[in-house]
Amino acid sequence: MKKEKKCPVCGGTEKQHKQGFTTRYTALQMPALRKKYTLEPKRHAYSDEIREQALKTYFSGVSGRGVGNIFGMSKANVYN
Repeated sequence: MKKEKKCPVCGGTEKQHKQGFTTRYTALQMPALRKKYTLEPKRHAYSDEIREQALKTYFSGVSGRGVGNIFGMSKANVYN
């Protein structure tokens, strides 16, 4: 089954231009809009429960690296 290309802003299904090898498209129905979108955007890797636990752990005094080691994520993800 082929996924229908539909702009999330204007709702148009015609005049959709694919960009490169990725699944990014540009809606060309409204030339002033030129909204870029993807058919299946990536979801967040960590659930809300994990995020909340990581924040509580970090604010309780554990370092960013320590929180990353506990939850299996990089310290950059903890800081972000």
